[in-house]
Amino acid sequence: MNERFVKHATFVVERTYTASPAKVYQAWADPAAKAKWFSKPDIFEFRVGGREYSRGGPPEGPVFTFDACYQEIVPEERIVYSYSLDSDDIRMSVSLTTVEFIPTKGGTKLVFTEQGAFFDGYDTPEVREHGTNEMLDTLGKTLE
Repeated sequence: MNERFVKHATFVVERTYTASPAKVYQAWADPAAKAKWFSKPDIFEFRVGGREYSRGGPPEGPVFTFDACYQEIVPEERIVYSYSLDSDDIRMSVSLTTVEFIPTKGGTKLVFTEQGAFFDGYDTPEVREHGTNEMLDTLGKTLE
């Protein structure tokens, strides 16, 4: 049997975009806009208590499942959601994520904070933080 363990971690990633808080927020709140920089959702219920769910991955596998529940939404200010991430039938992690939209002169400072429990070495905070950096860079390109 494989050793079972949990690694807890928190990381913060910040980006400044030239787009307004309303536009950056809309990139998270609208399923068509979000699909341009994140996985296309199978379910997208953008409201407190609503669910966002997507399954996919490369043709050779594995299949990744993102299953989130929105805990708090303050339009153009913050989004808080909890989510699990699975690889095929293996639960890799469960996280709480807070996304803040802070107005700046000429744009928006986005602060992304993830507090995660990473299971049995299937994923690590370092890998997740790297992926988050890439994801937020892609978001920035869609806002240009």
